[in-house]
Amino acid sequence: MLTKGDDYPLHQTPEPIAYVGGNRNFYDRYFFNGYDSKGEIFFAMALGVYPYVNILDAGFSVVFKGKQHNVISSKVMKLERLDMQVGPLSVEVLEPMQRLKLTCDDPDSSLACELVFEAFIPAHEEPRFIRRLGSQLTMDLTRMMQNGSWQGWIEVAGERIEVNRTNFTGTRDRSWGIRNIGAADRQPNPVSAAMQFYWIWVPMNFQDFSIHYFVNQDADGNAWNENAVLIPKFGQGPEEVMVEREYKQIYQPGTRYAKSASISLTRPDGRQCHIDLQPKWNFFMKGIGYGHETFSHGTYHSDLAIHREVYTLDEVPPENIHVQAMCDVRLSHDEGQEAGQGIIEQLVIGPHRPSGFSQLLDFAP
Repeated sequence: MLTKGDDYPLHQTPEPIAYVGGNRNFYDRYFFNGYDSKGEIFFAMALGVYPYVNILDAGFSVVFKGKQHNVISSKVMKLERLDMQVGPLSVEVLEPMQRLKLTCDDPDSSLACELVFEAFIPAHEEPRFIRRLGSQLTMDLTRMMQNGSWQGWIEVAGERIEVNRTNFTGTRDRSWGIRNIGAADRQPNPVSAAMQFYWIWVPMNFQDFSIHYFVNQDADGNAWNENAVLIPKFGQGPEEVMVEREYKQIYQPGTRYAKSASISLTRPDGRQCHIDLQPKWNFFMKGIGYGHETFSHGTYHSDLAIHREVYTLDEVPPENIHVQAMCDVRLSHDEGQEAGQGIIEQLVIGPHRPSGFSQLLDFAP
């Protein structure tokens, strides 16, 4: 079947763009976040394409005055991957790798926005993610990230927020490949019962550059994927890949959330950097579909379905472990100290010996 995508020179196989091969878990996703310079206002959007199951979904959330306002929408995409309008939500690529536009217009949730992301660093390709459970390939994907600034406006709960490039920054990522989506398999792999996943993702912004760190670890704390880079703003030098890196985290009692964290890095020329991160509050990723109880990514609902929720941040139970913590950041290096901003995305499921976790969902003492 031919679709609009077939008129673009993007084919990777002899098949039309509509067909992606035999793995139902193939996906292609956008993610964005943004926050003001005080670290008080935060927004995020995700939009995912799931060609094999013929679903396209999106979510938009705003944290404002202690509440997280969410709208999630899902549709049957009818094989048209380039129609990135899902009910009230849309993503538009204005200039690839540079400018993208987010739109939300949902009167029933009192949420609306028109926001343009403009990159101030080159896009960074993270090392390939490949993971197996026994014989089953559960992850095989490519991710890229890019930091930038925001321009536009948001309306939430009857109030309008003006967003401008001097006081709103953030991060976007793109990922595509194989990762579990939609309904669970009717006959799961027997070893999948021993669920374990440790994920820390830390994009940070400073005046002239960004630093990006992430790690996946197994239950014993061994990293199976890890990377750290310093990326100057456009025209200010090449990317630096750190040759040594160490992440430490102290947990809030009774949770799996970071109370504080630090990252120690060694640059290619041997200079040392140390970063202290102080979380202020958590954004809950389920508000844009990640692990949502009913509207998780790639699930079928109807031709078009829209779901709306509001969370009071300090009332969300700690079982909601997939969060992005809004952080104040302090960088120490040979030239002195510098303040910045960033987030710690945390998803820690199952045993993790360095953290003291031995069960699927036990909490820090």
